[in-house]
Amino acid sequence: MSKTFIEFRKQRDFNSIFTDTFGFIRNEFKPFIKTVFNIAGPAIVIFMLSLAAYNYIAGDIMNFTGFNSGSGLNTSSPFAIFTALILYFLSAIAAYIFTVSSVLYYIKSYVDNKGAIDASEIKANVYQSFWSFLGLSFLKGATLFIAVLLCVVPVLYAMIPMAILFSVYVFEPRRSTTDAFSQSFTLANADFWTAFGAFIVLGIIYYVLGMVFSIPSVVYAMVSSGIFSGEVDPANLSSISADPILILLNVLNTFFQFLLNIILMVAGAVIYFHLHEKVNFTGTYDRISKIGKTEE
Repeated sequence: MSKTFIEFRKQRDFNSIFTDTFGFIRNEFKPFIKTVFNIAGPAIVIFMLSLAAYNYIAGDIMNFTGFNSGSGLNTSSPFAIFTALILYFLSAIAAYIFTVSSVLYYIKSYVDNKGAIDASEIKANVYQSFWSFLGLSFLKGATLFIAVLLCVVPVLYAMIPMAILFSVYVFEPRRSTTDAFSQSFTLANADFWTAFGAFIVLGIIYYVLGMVFSIPSVVYAMVSSGIFSGEVDPANLSSISADPILILLNVLNTFFQFLLNIILMVAGAVIYFHLHEKVNFTGTYDRISKIGKTEE
């Protein structure tokens, strides 16, 4: 049974943004996830391992029981703490860049080849664009940081162009990183409120699902610290964050939230094409040009 082709290059209303986002993920789930993990998987694994190491060392910092035994605050050296923090930070950036670029180049291959994909081409594009994505990531982060400093309204406005920034760079390959940055603001103004509403709803969905995935670690932390039994042990409170089981649960929680980000990445591409069509009508003109070109 052939899969339904999701046409990205078209204008959409509010409901069809969600329909096409989840429809694409459902139709392409196996090859899509396989391709993303084949490319971004090693970076994600390193990120998860560095997260576990950082949680363990940071948990050891909070272990004050060493004072009772005369051994000092904890067994972690400042160098180990700093190293774990740097590895965690760098691996998080790398995992994010490889994931978002894999998602977007998969969609680009899907659109260009009318539903088919070229895995080797996707992989080559991801590796080739790493430094450009890194620069865009810092530019995106700096923009949102400045918007936060300027208060709430600038953040609400800036989050739309920043959500489609990577899509502009991938789907308009002739643009430089700075051109992609300016173009994202131009496109965002084409239909700001539809894009804004879609991202707000998706953000709520992401938050709720993230809370659901965090329940096991929260429950385990409460049980281990004795909150449910009413017998809170201060020693447990100081060492609970270094508990291997809790660390594993937190890592799994982060991993599932990382996967949920893929939904936002796909939605960003869908919204980009909607905004691009509002301005340029590229897909519309392409479909019109094919009318009458049927086989005689």
